[in-house]
Amino acid sequence: MSWEGKPEPVPLAPANRAPLAPEYPWPAGNKAAMFLSFDVDAESAWTAKDPARYGELVTMSFGGFEARVGVPKLLELLREEGMKATFFITGWSVEAHPAMCEAILRDGHEIGHHGFHHLMPMPGDPSLVEEVDRGLDSLKRRLGVVPVGYRAPSGESCEELRVLLKERGLLYSSSWRDDVRPYRHLLDDGTPGLIELPVTMTYDDWLYGLSQRYSPRSMFPAEHVLSIWKDELAETRDWGGMVTTVLHPQVSGRPMRLRLLRNFLRYARDFGDVWIATGEQIAAHFAACEKGDRA
Repeated sequence: MSWEGKPEPVPLAPANRAPLAPEYPWPAGNKAAMFLSFDVDAESAWTAKDPARYGELVTMSFGGFEARVGVPKLLELLREEGMKATFFITGWSVEAHPAMCEAILRDGHEIGHHGFHHLMPMPGDPSLVEEVDRGLDSLKRRLGVVPVGYRAPSGESCEELRVLLKERGLLYSSSWRDDVRPYRHLLDDGTPGLIELPVTMTYDDWLYGLSQRYSPRSMFPAEHVLSIWKDELAETRDWGGMVTTVLHPQVSGRPMRLRLLRNFLRYARDFGDVWIATGEQIAAHFAACEKGDRA
């Protein structure tokens, strides 16, 4: 389309053309849901934009904290609280820290795909296929896992990636930030794509809890973050929706942040009607409801 003969720089259409999310009931009489998920980036969080940073050893130690302390402490917390979560892991982290990833698997948590080098997926990027396929290979070869879920590194997506994930047989994605309920992607060619479990931006702990020269942010007190997280969950519960966490072991595995997370998880559980589940569980429930609608 154009205005007075000028080419239109941005299409006059929504970027996401999927229908509105259906309001399927949550299982077992629950009023709302929480997709409890972690992004395991390790050092790849810091080398993605510049591989030369690997030689900056103090910078690397922020990511190395995950295998040494963060993931073990989070697994201990989840065992204590009797909860299962989804861990989206970069292929690089699997190769560099196999024992860490094996511990996640051994505790019965879902392992999802998070790229290989944690490169942000961008339109026209020639590395897209390698990032997806090499990550899949690492999960299969090292852990024996064929993931059903994917979260985009740095939370970006494009049409080439949506098509590629469908071709590789994944069930769901959790990258977009445009809803409070799951929905089915609609690809540009009009065919259905993956199920989307949208991210709740306020549950990205990186925004509040990690300050480093390559990620200069203020450190938020636990009371402030807990207030935000509680209010977000309480209102979303009233809506009958879903919240999705994006927690990083190099943030939420640190002492004060772990205590904050423990308090929040107990708050969520005490509602008694918030289904705390893995991405695979939530996506499978959506698919079953969707199938029932078509039957």
